[in-house]
Amino acid sequence: MFKSGLKWMFLIIGTTIGAGYASGRELWEFFGHGSGLAIVLFMIFFTSSCIVIMTISYKRKSTEYRPVLRDIVGEKLAKLYDIMIFIYLYTTTVVMLSGSGATGQAFNLPYWWGIAFIVISLVILFSKDISGLLSINQIILPILLTGLLFVLILFTIDQELALFSHWHEQTNWIAAFPFTALNILPLIAVLGAIGDKVESKQEIWFACIGSGVILGSISYIYNNSLIQIADELLLYEIPLFAILKNYPFQMVIFMSILLWFAIFTTAAAGVLGIVTRIKSYIDKPLWILVLTTLLTMIPLTKIGFSNLIGLLYPIYGVLNLYVLTRLLLYPIWNNMEKRKM
Repeated sequence: MFKSGLKWMFLIIGTTIGAGYASGRELWEFFGHGSGLAIVLFMIFFTSSCIVIMTISYKRKSTEYRPVLRDIVGEKLAKLYDIMIFIYLYTTTVVMLSGSGATGQAFNLPYWWGIAFIVISLVILFSKDISGLLSINQIILPILLTGLLFVLILFTIDQELALFSHWHEQTNWIAAFPFTALNILPLIAVLGAIGDKVESKQEIWFACIGSGVILGSISYIYNNSLIQIADELLLYEIPLFAILKNYPFQMVIFMSILLWFAIFTTAAAGVLGIVTRIKSYIDKPLWILVLTTLLTMIPLTKIGFSNLIGLLYPIYGVLNLYVLTRLLLYPIWNNMEKRKM
């Protein structure tokens, strides 16, 4: 139970911790001052949502997300959200490929080298079916989480920060809803694809509570650190580098590599959601579907996706609030539907 639960826990964390989260940009956009309670609420909402999604996936023994989606939003809306999830995963993965190219440029490598490297890595990863992703997550994520926590705790100690000094400021508690909602769609896509591999409910509870506590704790410490340097964040595209500015250059290099791994795990989770959906129509080996999908994305990496994301993400945020509400109230309305039957 422990080993399997750990495997699913890392899958959940890997899906959620993308470059936006690891860099601090996503956290600062949603949280910031007065957000202690918001992060606690996020931890509760996130854990509850994961439990519901994984439980449905486990009961349905699903190999892709549509059966889970139908249970959550109903037959009619499932078609709309099916399209939304696919577009969301596709555009997010394109942005991750582009991010890998940009990371390569930071190390004085050509833009296309960075893209080629992540494409080849993803194809190799899925050559062993889904087991490759689960295995690599168990290697990468402990390093990523440990490195991130190490930097944040070191900064907290060096700056003599009090973790609960801003606890009395709770004006931004409502941010918990859109932040959790934004992370729901990829989780439905990824967790909906592994239902046939989950063996017990104990695994589900371990994975969901573990991932919720870890993400909640890191989010709180990270946000508390960013509050201390709020005035400097306008000068940095990546807030994490504002924290690292007084540390040795080797640490900046190390964290840049970890940021690439965050890009990689997000891209891998997105690709998993896409190809398991395509596989229901085209019965080909997973790595062939991965390669074909990624090849369609490469030309799009040079298009200005900031405008596309600026349009899509607010729409996702609003529409996802309905999904979040359905997930949080699932035990109630599911029991009501059973009574009607």
